Amino acid sequence: MHPLVVVVPDIRSAYNVGSIFRTADSAGLRHVYLCGFTPTPEHRGVAKTALGAQDAVGWSHEGAEVLPLIERLKGEGYTVAALEITPGALAPDEIAAEHAPLALVLGNEVHGVPDDVLAAADLHLALPQYGIKASLNVSVAFGIAAYGLVGRMRALGLAG
Repeated sequence: MHPLVVVVPDIRSAYNVGSIFRTADSAGLRHVYLCGFTPTPEHRGVAKTALGAQDAVGWSHEGAEVLPLIERLKGEGYTVAALEITPGALAPDEIAAEHAPLALVLGNEVHGVPDDVLAAADLHLALPQYGIKASLNVSVAFGIAAYGLVGRMRALGLAG
């Protein structure tokens, strides 16, 4: 397991959530935290897309609001990183050992990461964008970021 968890607030698509579970399991993440109206693995769309990964990785639904969870994770020693294109955002391969353990917060499919969550995060992570649209599906962005972070953590000797 890697010192990485993912926070999934207000993701509307059950299929995106199922894909996030599959990727989280494949990448060896510790936990998937669901918040707000994000569907849980009991939803048939999540289960259909997750293909059993929802049973292989720990998960919990943390209620309607993400900010209390962020504060709790900080209290547990996590660095909270919002995945959003912002000025000064780091690429996943730029994190340092001091950033572990890390909680990666995803954004909503349409609105991204809300301003209050960006303000509460310790840092922002962004994926380099080379096309015109500068936008990725949330589950795709998570997969790229998760594997970038896991690779960096392994290079830093933080995970096996």
